[in-house]
Amino acid sequence: MRSLIYFYKIIKLIYYQIDQAFSWIFTWLKFTLNGIKFNDFVSKGRPIVRVSISGKCYIGKNLELNSGKYYNMIGRQQQCYLIVGPNATLIIGDNVGISCSSIVCNKNITIGNNVKIGGNTVIYDSDFHSLDKEKRNSIPEDLSGIVTKAVTIGNDAFIGSHTTILKGVKIGENAIIGAGSVVSKDIPKNQIWAGNPAKFIRNI
Repeated sequence: MRSLIYFYKIIKLIYYQIDQAFSWIFTWLKFTLNGIKFNDFVSKGRPIVRVSISGKCYIGKNLELNSGKYYNMIGRQQQCYLIVGPNATLIIGDNVGISCSSIVCNKNITIGNNVKIGGNTVIYDSDFHSLDKEKRNSIPEDLSGIVTKAVTIGNDAFIGSHTTILKGVKIGENAIIGAGSVVSKDIPKNQIWAGNPAKFIRNI
């Protein structure tokens, strides 16, 4: 029995090493074919990537992605999503880590250096739908007047898992967002915020 367990662990280790190699190749192809300007990266799992023809995406050095059910297994596993709409710009700085999260950019999202984004986080710079019920319920849906506002996350920020960051938010340098928070307004640097809606907890 002991030898069987040992054999299983060896096989699993080999599988993960092979999977990571193929993940890197697939991610490199997706980045390249979507016109992303990128440097070196580690990709554990395969992200979903879609950059519009008129959209732009820039990724700094040492990006690390945990994507899908086998990596950073904290629950609610999904692939990472990097979605950039028409005429939108997504900028990701150096040494950024992203786990099983969705970044949907319809205007401008900027993520600074050394930012860590926990599993199942979502970052949106748009409402996606009109607040006017007539437009929202029209067939086809009237998408005019949808509000979009840029999102900025400062250097060294830490975003806890399952957080939602909404349009127009600026998160300061070295800020910490507690797990499960909904961030709908600016957060100053060197502060901890948490909750729904996110509220000030204490200074760092």
